[in-house]
Amino acid sequence: MSKDTVQSIADGTGLRIGIVQSRFNAYATEALLEACTAELLRLGVAEEDITLMRVPGALEIPFGLQQLASTEEYDALVALGAVIRGETYHFEIVSNESASGISQVGFHFDIPIANAVLTCENDEQVQARMHQKGVDAARVAVEMVACQ
Repeated sequence: MSKDTVQSIADGTGLRIGIVQSRFNAYATEALLEACTAELLRLGVAEEDITLMRVPGALEIPFGLQQLASTEEYDALVALGAVIRGETYHFEIVSNESASGISQVGFHFDIPIANAVLTCENDEQVQARMHQKGVDAARVAVEMVACQ
């Protein structure tokens, strides 16, 4: 490994993490939040250093992230949501625009954002992914701080 390689970190001690959680499909987003928060705490992030903002749905997540990022108080952010395919094209619009907005906020404010917005075909896929995706989001948020 060269000396220019950025090492990932697994220690969240002293980090401030902002979470934006969609209320839509609450059974999934609550499970995402529970898993993410538990992992952040396990990684050493103090409970008082975790801020939660709830928004109506996945399309509103980027705005919530923007509000948190603009304060410059956070080391990393996490987006939590669940979009489940329905019978219309709406699924694609919500999924694509949410993901695009999340990326734009991260690039604009130069802050790592862990995107844990599930985009699934059905409830079974959501159930199979929600716990691990919440854990993964916490790990990504903590590890990406080293890349700043």
